Amino acid sequence: MKKTALAVLLALTLLPAASFAQVAIRIGPPAPIIEHPGPPPGAGFIWIGGYHRWDGGRYVWVPGHYEHPPRGHAHWVAHRWVHHRDGWVMEEGHWR
Repeated sequence: MKKTALAVLLALTLLPAASFAQVAIRIGPPAPIIEHPGPPPGAGFIWIGGYHRWDGGRYVWVPGHYEHPPRGHAHWVAHRWVHHRDGWVMEEGHWR
């Protein structure tokens, strides 16, 4: 029982580290698709532009959408692909 509890505890502590794993893609992303968003659904919404994500064997376009900032004065930092020595790595978009 102690070994099982210890194994579960260890797995739970390592779980967040898995979310930081990055995959380097040797093929650069295609040019972004130009989107023409309609009017926002309400006051305070901002447009989050679309981006290409890697789908294990090819790039797939994720369309943009409107989103309400989580707090006042927050701004969106867009997804972007950065070239490193090993290939292209996605930096996820996030609120700042």
